[in-house]
Amino acid sequence: MENALPYVGMVVSQFAQVGLLIVSKQAILSGMTTFSFAFYSSALASLILLTCSYLFNRSACPQLSCNFVGCCFLIGLFGFLVQIFGYAGTLYASATLTSAMMNLIPGFTFVLTVIFRMEIVDRRSFSTLAKSIGTIVAIIGALVATLYQGPPLLSIPSHSNLTLHPLTQSSSWLLGGLLLGIDCVISSLFIIAQAFVLKKYPVELIIMFVYSCFVAILSVAASLILERDLSSWSLKSKTRLFAVIYAGCFGNVFQVTIGAWCVRKKGPLFVTTFHPLGVVIATAVGVIFLHDTIYLGSLVGSVIIVIGFYSVMWGKAKERKVVDDNVVKSLESGSEKVPLLITKDGNLLED
Repeated sequence: MENALPYVGMVVSQFAQVGLLIVSKQAILSGMTTFSFAFYSSALASLILLTCSYLFNRSACPQLSCNFVGCCFLIGLFGFLVQIFGYAGTLYASATLTSAMMNLIPGFTFVLTVIFRMEIVDRRSFSTLAKSIGTIVAIIGALVATLYQGPPLLSIPSHSNLTLHPLTQSSSWLLGGLLLGIDCVISSLFIIAQAFVLKKYPVELIIMFVYSCFVAILSVAASLILERDLSSWSLKSKTRLFAVIYAGCFGNVFQVTIGAWCVRKKGPLFVTTFHPLGVVIATAVGVIFLHDTIYLGSLVGSVIIVIGFYSVMWGKAKERKVVDDNVVKSLESGSEKVPLLITKDGNLLED
């Protein structure tokens, strides 16, 4: 059961992610800015996480040192940028394109894990070749989905108020894709930063509480500098209020905390393996409820991204199998030199 929990958590997290894309888009279309939405959702999450931290992690609270605060601020800064670019991207792109672009995160994460020496790279290994080619293919797929819209393939006539904003038409397709591409790069940095911080401070609830506080503070500061529209802070609209409650509870508290826990348990690449599931969910929800139109470019780009993504994951699985086989052979032969540590990503570290 304990081994299955990370898998269950990440599947449910993908459903929560798609819901967050929908409610955030509707809130921003109703007049909220990305800064006001990020502030309210992070502030609500801070209150919830403060209570949870007091109840469950009070005895494990790390010492409030400059190093700890600095680490949390780094995560908070990346998280703030992820939310701002992500919410802005969803305003200009459909739910299908948004989720398709999120599949770039595994490729960028793989590159960063190699740079930070969190992944084994052997140029002679077929698994390394598969991961490298898969990363390139995923990036090509993202470029196709962003730069080529193509003819519409499927759409459902809308008879409700959940119609798309004019900005989400073809003229803004490129802008939405570019914003989401930047968001993917920062998201990868966000996941890597979590892995480093949680390795030193394995208290997810407390880390995420301080992270949410920093995101709220940065959102207010950016809003005071960049905008003066006070009407965007109003929560009288039921759409805005529901979106903030959903984003605070399921986006910031549940999704981010579960993701951080899985990063500590299974590593950064494990978390990114579930993004293709979000494409399927977002496509169905976008067409049925938001009346999104599926375009040829988005569909072709999504297929290419998923192929590249699973190439990376196949290489990762092949690499892990080789490590496990080597461990078994070492134990069976009674060799004195056995691995001292096998990371949760399947990497082999020897003395």
